[in-house]
Amino acid sequence: MKFSVSSSDLQKKLTLAGGAISSNPVLPILEDFLFVIEGNQLTISATDLETSVTTSLEVNADGNGTVAVPAKILIDTLKALPQQPITFTIDDDNFGIKITSAYGSYKLAGENGEDYPDIPQPTDADEISVSSLALQEGITKTLFATSTDELRPAMTGVFFQVDFSKLVMVATDAHKLVKYSLSDITGEVTSSFIIPKKALNLLKGALPATDEQVSVSFDKANAFFAFGDNKLACRLIDARYPDYNAVIPVDNPNELLISRSDLQQSLKRIVIYANKTTNQVILTISDGSLTVSAQDLDFSNEATEQLACSYSGDPLTIGFNAKFLVEMLGVIEGEEIKLEMSTATRAGILLPTEQAGGQEIMMLVMPVMLSN
Repeated sequence: MKFSVSSSDLQKKLTLAGGAISSNPVLPILEDFLFVIEGNQLTISATDLETSVTTSLEVNADGNGTVAVPAKILIDTLKALPQQPITFTIDDDNFGIKITSAYGSYKLAGENGEDYPDIPQPTDADEISVSSLALQEGITKTLFATSTDELRPAMTGVFFQVDFSKLVMVATDAHKLVKYSLSDITGEVTSSFIIPKKALNLLKGALPATDEQVSVSFDKANAFFAFGDNKLACRLIDARYPDYNAVIPVDNPNELLISRSDLQQSLKRIVIYANKTTNQVILTISDGSLTVSAQDLDFSNEATEQLACSYSGDPLTIGFNAKFLVEMLGVIEGEEIKLEMSTATRAGILLPTEQAGGQEIMMLVMPVMLSN
């Protein structure tokens, strides 16, 4: 089997697929890419048995076949080569691989592609169609709020809730929660599932920058994303997602309107003086005025700033983890944000004052209890 391909085109595809390869694979062959040649199309697959990426490109091929190619040495070789056509020659008997470039030739040992684990394929799966830009935005705005606590596996991924033409994505770590709703998807199903963080990180990097439709299909065990020449499959997290609606307070009479960047920059300065364990900042809010303060009694550090704002409701003093607020303000878009609150012991709701068409985002942050 023999084929020729542009080194830079191949490198782009390998970089995309290589994200699925684990640094500590359970099987030695999982350190390889699976190359499959059919006609003049090269299909490249990589998997860690949980997440799989498949991509394809046109090549000039002489014969069909399949081979498993060691990933690291191949990527390192392509990185070190300037852009040029390169030729792969594969020995069908021992799967030895010879790469020929304008500079010389390089030999590496491949493996039998037939021994490579099967990549999951959608069979009898439900399907929806989503805009790639909206999906990418949804991933960006929810992924940061997932938990790293392996004892609560459901929270380590993003919860997808499909309801006909609406998709809701939710992430929480029990301290903060993000709910992103998309109301213009194409679908005729209702379902819910949890997608792991690794798969979503890979998907986020692979989605095209231009707006095109992404096919999202899912069954009881896996989810599949297909767009252009690329496919990503991942095993769903088999756990029950917490009832997130139960923690969202509905009656929030106190409403603060403030410049997003002013509040974010103030918090970044004030948190320097906060207790390093809790990162607690105190918001003291009254009509037209917000005081942001923090202190670290262990080191006698203290800071206070005052910001102009618009506020309706009773005067309120409430504590939050500043790192969480800064992170959330960095994800929300728009010049002005709204913070809805009820009491010092109940969660605050963070919203942009203007939502994009067909999209809606709501963030919740739990308060840090005030010390008496």
